[in-house]
Amino acid sequence: MKKVFLFLLIALLAKTLYAPPSWASSVKVDVIQSQDRYEAGASYALLFRLSIADKWFIHGPVKEGDLVPTEFSFEDHSRIRIKDLLFPITENMKFDYLSEPVALFSGETLVRGTLALPEDTPHGEHVLKGEISYQACSVSSCLPPETIPLSISLNVVPPGSATKAINQEIFLAYEKGIDTGMRFGAGLWLTLLGFFAGGLALNLTPCIYPLIPITVSYFGGRDQGRGATAFHALLYLTGLAFMNSILGVWASLSGQMVGSALQHPAVLILMTCLFIGFATSSFGLWEFRLPAGWTRAVSRSYSGYFGTLFMGLTLGIMAAPCLGPFILGLLTYVAQKGDPVVGFLSFFTLSIGLGLPLAVLAFFSSAVTRLPFSGDWMLWIRKFMGWVLIAMAAYMISSLIPEEWGRSSLLALIPLAAAVHLGWLDRTGAGHPRFRIFKKVFGVALVLGVFVYLGVATQKVEAIPWVPYEEPLLAQAGREKKPVIMDFYADWCGPCRAMDSKVFTDPAVVELSRQFLTVRLDLTRRRPHQDEILRRYSIKGVPTILFFDTEGQELKSLRVEEYMDKKEILEKMKKLLGKPSSGRQ
Repeated sequence: MKKVFLFLLIALLAKTLYAPPSWASSVKVDVIQSQDRYEAGASYALLFRLSIADKWFIHGPVKEGDLVPTEFSFEDHSRIRIKDLLFPITENMKFDYLSEPVALFSGETLVRGTLALPEDTPHGEHVLKGEISYQACSVSSCLPPETIPLSISLNVVPPGSATKAINQEIFLAYEKGIDTGMRFGAGLWLTLLGFFAGGLALNLTPCIYPLIPITVSYFGGRDQGRGATAFHALLYLTGLAFMNSILGVWASLSGQMVGSALQHPAVLILMTCLFIGFATSSFGLWEFRLPAGWTRAVSRSYSGYFGTLFMGLTLGIMAAPCLGPFILGLLTYVAQKGDPVVGFLSFFTLSIGLGLPLAVLAFFSSAVTRLPFSGDWMLWIRKFMGWVLIAMAAYMISSLIPEEWGRSSLLALIPLAAAVHLGWLDRTGAGHPRFRIFKKVFGVALVLGVFVYLGVATQKVEAIPWVPYEEPLLAQAGREKKPVIMDFYADWCGPCRAMDSKVFTDPAVVELSRQFLTVRLDLTRRRPHQDEILRRYSIKGVPTILFFDTEGQELKSLRVEEYMDKKEILEKMKKLLGKPSSGRQ
């Protein structure tokens, strides 16, 4: 009997240790409740604990490009609701196969939600069902998108019933351990520096110029020392920056809502129309004017430090409508971050750059005569900014165009039209020979840039001619003594797409691949027959590339299970071609 038990134990361990890796779930979800029973008509906190496997990451809750976001969903027919989901701060990581850092979760992650029970919720036991969808990736490979079902058992009691708080140590630790997400590294400082420079650049927009006479009239007649004037200028700048920063806090607190809304086609079309509307104003087709009563109200000579702060707050409101399209772009950024501190600092830094020239003007109000007031060149810049807005509108709407050639044509047409208009058709500065020459040089440079863009965008890139996976093809390659490269690919796999565009289009790789049968199994949409193939070749994730010799045997030492550059792939291909077929590994 002991021998039989020992044999079964050894067999079980062997199966555990040597079974082919499966595409098992890389995330475990636990629901942490705050009460043993819940009163109808009240709201309670819940925590969802996501335990992410070591060396794996899942994406944040905001959709970034083709990446699959982490999302919760619950059944609609239930009266009980889970609302106000609060994700923690993501960590930004840069992978070799992506050009930009992505927002990720790793390790143990807590997501807070609010359990809302209407007063008419029936008393007794309830089960609220839902699911969490996500995609797990490592630094070099990805697993397919997964969905984990959720089931929350609740005991609902009448209002006023005795209830007991549970798991409070976890909730207290969660509240104390909330991280603001701010990491004051070089990346953050460079980002804030960019926002500051952007704020300075916004002073070139025509909407800022009405604020100049208001600023001069407010500060010009003051008879006070330099110290008091400097403090007034600081309050003026602070008020302007603080008003705009409220937008950043709001966007970050409602980040998932803002981010999702900005992905909807109707919202994209609406924002495109707004951009075009502001652009036509820059072209002089209509004039954006602030209400006269509003302008008079903010230009009144309020006294004291509070009056100066109020002036800055009010001028922040005045500037916001004119800078709307630019503010929308920053709103999108801070919404994706989901951190109110990041939102406040981003808008505050932008507003400091925007208001700094006005604060300097307030301090040196006597030097107003030396400012470069609007002339022909300023009218031309206004029209140039109009074309910038048109380009922003085209970029935003291009995501709705299905064909690549259509997107490229649209993005090329805008600068071409701008070059013709600003370089030749526009009559601004006609009496200034040097300005006319500048405009023509600008137009020629823009046209040349368009042709360079079209040349790059429309260039046909030769790639490895992958053949869809079929068993007879492998058998035929064995009969013909032809080596095989088998690629396991999926559209949802970032490293796969990166290798497709950077590695499998390299001329040397493409040329050498002609000596192989190149087979690809596309796992973008899983099908039942694929599971047996994945088990047969012990596929743990994608990308995975297998190399078979002329006898149809895989050389496991050449197997690729992560993103590799063209140099490494070429070395493996040459090693297989130069290796005798009988030398298996």
